[in-house]
Amino acid sequence: MKKKTSRQLFLVVTDILLVNIAFLLALLLHYEGHIPIAIRTIYLNSFIILTIGKILIYRYFELYSSLWSYASVDEFMKILIAGFVTNVFSTVYLILMGAQLFFGVYITAMILEVGFIGGVRFSYRLLRNLKNKNLFNKQEHEKKILIIGSGSTATLIATEIRNHASNYGQVIGFIDDDENKLNKSISGVKVLGNYHDIYGIVYKYHINEIIIAVPTAGPYTVRMVIAECKRTDAKVRIMPGIREVIDGQVSLNKIRGVEIEDLLGRDSVNLHVTEVISYIENKTILVTGGGGSIGSELCRQLAKFNPKKLVILDNYENNAYEIQNELIKEYGTKLNLEIIIASVRDRYNIFTIIGSLRPDVIFHAAAHKHVPLMEHSPREAIKNNAFGTRNVAEAAHEYDVERFVLISTDKAVNPTNIMGASKRICEMIIQGLAKKSKTKFTAVRFGNVLDSNGSVVPLFKKQIKEGGPVTVTHKDIIRYFMTIPEAAQLVIQSGAIAKGGEIFILDMGEPVKIYDLAVDLIKLSGLKLDEDIKIEITGLRPGEKLYEELLMDEEGLTDTKFEKIHIGKPIDIDYTELKKSLDELSQIVKLEDTNQLINTVKRIVPTYRNNTEVNKEKELN
Repeated sequence: MKKKTSRQLFLVVTDILLVNIAFLLALLLHYEGHIPIAIRTIYLNSFIILTIGKILIYRYFELYSSLWSYASVDEFMKILIAGFVTNVFSTVYLILMGAQLFFGVYITAMILEVGFIGGVRFSYRLLRNLKNKNLFNKQEHEKKILIIGSGSTATLIATEIRNHASNYGQVIGFIDDDENKLNKSISGVKVLGNYHDIYGIVYKYHINEIIIAVPTAGPYTVRMVIAECKRTDAKVRIMPGIREVIDGQVSLNKIRGVEIEDLLGRDSVNLHVTEVISYIENKTILVTGGGGSIGSELCRQLAKFNPKKLVILDNYENNAYEIQNELIKEYGTKLNLEIIIASVRDRYNIFTIIGSLRPDVIFHAAAHKHVPLMEHSPREAIKNNAFGTRNVAEAAHEYDVERFVLISTDKAVNPTNIMGASKRICEMIIQGLAKKSKTKFTAVRFGNVLDSNGSVVPLFKKQIKEGGPVTVTHKDIIRYFMTIPEAAQLVIQSGAIAKGGEIFILDMGEPVKIYDLAVDLIKLSGLKLDEDIKIEITGLRPGEKLYEELLMDEEGLTDTKFEKIHIGKPIDIDYTELKKSLDELSQIVKLEDTNQLINTVKRIVPTYRNNTEVNKEKELN
């Protein structure tokens, strides 16, 4: 603050001197060095009022509050208009005082004044640039930057980098697909080529960093640009959007590394708000597992639709506490929020809670999801996933909950692990109950969500940060991915069209080869595979598939009116028979006989097979 005040005071004092020097020079030029005594007397009697008036006008035009280190055309226009107004003021005042001056004097005075005032301010920017560029002591290995895009965001980034060249490096050029811009200079930086020229330009100019600054581009364009950047050895970063630009400045620390979301290039979800509001607004909504990755995002999304009450049930108080604080900070007292710490395994407690709350809609996200850990603890997978779901679903049926939405997984399809098998039992429970209940039971099945707890993406990032190696279980393993917000939004949308008994299949896009994903993340971090970081193949983990599936053979697939939501044909489940099997399983879970447990689960889920056999079949095919 003290530095800012000192700078403003300096500008005021300088302007006081310059406006008077400009007018005196105009007089000297006109009278060829000999100003008449009468003119001098009028000026001496008027200069204090003229000076104060001009300074106040300059203050009105914010000439003392602008950041002159970023001065551009807008600031020059401001000086020009302010200079014109001040000289209109001085002209009128001097005429009223009886001064007999030629009109040319006023014109000359205005030109000189604008030149002096503007010169001081733009020289500040020039000197700052020279200092930051360190022209007389240039580093030999200076960072060379290529900026993708040449619009307003890209230009602002280039300007900011050039103003702090000693910290950020040297902008070599822009890349833009607009042919009219090719070989033209924008803010002193040349447009070197189009998107397909990236590879050649990077190697021609020894570029070591690429910044993607096309915030208005769609996912396909971004993905295509990233694919070109991946061919180079340069580190790649991206500007998420124009919202990062504040007061004409670019906050360079907001430019982030390329994320998996950018690589996948998935389109945003456009919710049909009217349908969602119809079953969420003014309703009591219960989210089990509400503190987890998907559960917490469901809560964030649901809170936007003005529920009568949002109830978060979770067994882990730390997660519940975090989402509680986040929602309170966002909505305050506008959101009627209740946190319940409870386990879905506790049947009596679950029935008591649902009987007391009488929720209109339940989103059941509580589950154990980590495949290898559940392979070592199969009893826990069955108790938490299968019987936890049974408890919540039967309580929903008992108390006539309007809708029940189960969060399922692609691992429930032809499961090769106990976690997937337990989730298939969950699907069977809701399909069986749907036939006999007033509650609209439905399940939503999708693949991996990015950055969720246990996801491979955070693991890769951590391993890269630590210098490797990056561990991949198999070179041919593939997975489907979507973002957490996208998954949550599609789950909510699915709930709006549920009639009961459906398994909704979310469009996961193209499968991603995990090995290729690891390579991409390494390269986009500006590192070289095998030279800087190695990839280590560790072998498939217990229960892990090479290829995930989203649909069982007998289900078939039909479209809905929503592009990214499909329906698997409901399978006829006799809930009375299923209950008998579950009752038998509940007794076996109490024993320590893992083989008996697995065999019983296989009888309930006939598609459950050993993952080793399945992966061998896939490799042979």
